[in-house]
Amino acid sequence: MAVLSELGLVDHHCHSVAGGELDRPGFEAYLTEATDPAAAGGSTFDTPLGLAVRRWCAPVLGLPPHADPADYVARRAGLGPAEVNRRLLGAAGATDLLVDTGFRPRGSLSTVELAAAGSVRVHEVVRLETVAEQAAAGASAADFAAGFAARLEQAARVAVAVKSIAAYRTGLDLDPTRPSQAEVTWAAGAWLGRPGWPRLDDPTLTRHLLWTAVDLGLPIQLHTGFGDPDQRLHRSDPALLSDFCAATAGAGTPLLLLHCYPYHRQASYLASVHRHVHVDVGLTLNHVGARATAVLAETMELAPFGKLLYSSDAYGLAELFFLGAVQFRRALGAVLGGWQEAGDITGADADRFATMIGAGTARRLYRLDPPDRPDPP
Repeated sequence: MAVLSELGLVDHHCHSVAGGELDRPGFEAYLTEATDPAAAGGSTFDTPLGLAVRRWCAPVLGLPPHADPADYVARRAGLGPAEVNRRLLGAAGATDLLVDTGFRPRGSLSTVELAAAGSVRVHEVVRLETVAEQAAAGASAADFAAGFAARLEQAARVAVAVKSIAAYRTGLDLDPTRPSQAEVTWAAGAWLGRPGWPRLDDPTLTRHLLWTAVDLGLPIQLHTGFGDPDQRLHRSDPALLSDFCAATAGAGTPLLLLHCYPYHRQASYLASVHRHVHVDVGLTLNHVGARATAVLAETMELAPFGKLLYSSDAYGLAELFFLGAVQFRRALGAVLGGWQEAGDITGADADRFATMIGAGTARRLYRLDPPDRPDPP
């Protein structure tokens, strides 16, 4: 589909990239969600993601497709991190990146540096748990709620969305109701009374963070589905958010379900029955490699096309920005192209849906100005 190859994407959820050189172990560590890369079976190049890097990223760095992993890492080192980032970020063809700034490892590019490296516009996504942990410094139980609200309001002045990692901290099987002030104060006292720097993993406080964000009105991104071993997969099923989706339906605050795999069909269902719920499979398409088309097709079985968004969830490697875009364009093109060939959809509708999913819906939800260069009609 020509419209997909020319479309300037809005990557509505991603992270920054490493600014320094990476040796092979350092590079391979970014190709897996495992904290121990050996969990991949010896080399993370021997995974669907690793194969996709060799197939699609190698030519951008001047190597033949399916380059040997050793040659790939050597070529990367020879070009240097600045040139690697410039090539791969530029080749992704995104106009806008929405960056989760709640976790930025040492040595990664700042948002300003990332924007310059990719010649893109960068917008901030504020992580609720990070703001709460900052608000906890020196706070008492009684003033925690007000302190968090003030910090969040300040952070939101330069942000286009907020994000929660409740799936990691508490699981998504939360009581969907808004906690009372007394409940919040009691939970804050128990949390702040713990020794050391408090990691927010209290269910009552997590509910308070979410409801405060609902009141704020910015789109709320929610990690669901697979991630690193710090979470329990069965507690990250987006279907567990059914009651919260129902409880927040009248607020008008958009909910964005991120990643979702292997529960992408459940997420698709929620998007189909709740006006304010939207879905992506950002992290998924990179990691499933050649199966990206099948997974995206399953997500599109039920979700309204105006509720689907593109993201790469790229983290650490510029390869993941580029590869996410390649996998998305190829997978969506295959799905819509197949429907068109079978006579199930017109070419005009295929182009319209591709533009909505790749950029238009994100621009509307996050209130982004149009890019300098217009997208195809």
